[in-house]
Amino acid sequence: MKQYLITGGAGFIGANFVKFMLQSNADVRLIVLDALTYAGNLATIEDDIDGERCIFVKGDICDRALADEIFVKYDIDTVVNFAAESHVDRSIENPQLFLITNILGTQNLLDAARRRWTTGKDANGYPTWRQDVKFHQVSTDEVYGSLGADGYFTETTPLDPRSPYSASKTSADLFVKAYHETYKMPVTITRCSNNYGPYHFPEKLIPLIIKNILEGKSLPVYGDGSNVRDWLYVEDHCKAIDLVIRKGRVGEVYNIGGHNERTNIHIVKTIIKTIRELMTENPEYQKLLQNIDIDGINDSLITFVKDRLGHDQRYAIDPQKITDELGWTPETNFETGIIKTIRWYLDNQQWVNQIVSGDYVKYYESMYAQR
Repeated sequence: MKQYLITGGAGFIGANFVKFMLQSNADVRLIVLDALTYAGNLATIEDDIDGERCIFVKGDICDRALADEIFVKYDIDTVVNFAAESHVDRSIENPQLFLITNILGTQNLLDAARRRWTTGKDANGYPTWRQDVKFHQVSTDEVYGSLGADGYFTETTPLDPRSPYSASKTSADLFVKAYHETYKMPVTITRCSNNYGPYHFPEKLIPLIIKNILEGKSLPVYGDGSNVRDWLYVEDHCKAIDLVIRKGRVGEVYNIGGHNERTNIHIVKTIIKTIRELMTENPEYQKLLQNIDIDGINDSLITFVKDRLGHDQRYAIDPQKITDELGWTPETNFETGIIKTIRWYLDNQQWVNQIVSGDYVKYYESMYAQR
């Protein structure tokens, strides 16, 4: 049985990956490591933790002693590193948090793996490695910077990060690549476009807009809403990561995109329209509304706010490499995925309320107190 260390496994993409792996791979055991800061919610994977196939460890990826203990105790052979500070706005307010977790934390995991997985040296002095191991780094298309109206990011696009967040992820990627080049560590990296789907933290665009509509609040949109993102349904992303870990070429980067480019204003207007339609079809959903009725759910809720510092205009990924080499293509178009996503949030308000009333508030307040 393969022994996976899933870091950040109580966060959005990590938790979805945990659920996907348990459902689709009978031959894996998952050790989930998460510090449970604001975006990590143990309740998300509570039903998956059984002490046998899925074990939870609370801790920080920067903790060297803990990392070594986990590698030895559970004989880890595969690392999937989701753990990261991930919100651009937060990185603008407090860049150091992102340097510590995203760069130093990744390097700490790489060293823990190197200590455990090397078996000696070859004739040229390079470390030799166990044959069954892999370090997989989950990254982002934001490392490439910003696109104009045309073109796509490919794996050979020069790295050009524009925010403290994307700079920290770029640095982490380069460390992973450097460990492959310097020590011949078996690594792979995936860079994805914007994910959406169940269990997304409510400060991100789609769940935030849903939450604000239900509460009768304004819907903030940066600038004029023309910024473009490519949207990837989270389950499609999980399938791609699993495929790269099992069949991807060592040392390679694979871009994962959804072929779903949309402007931010289009996303917001689509959510407004979809929620109105769902509430018309199912009046039970209208009980979720606070300080607003169904007639009030319209474009007048949109408020344009001052643009984010250094806001990239457009991201768009070309996933042709992973399609050609591994046969992966996105299965969920945006029109289908957004309805599934909104339904999930309407049906799981208890999960949302737990997040926004608990650790989120404490962490949010403590971070901004450091300014």
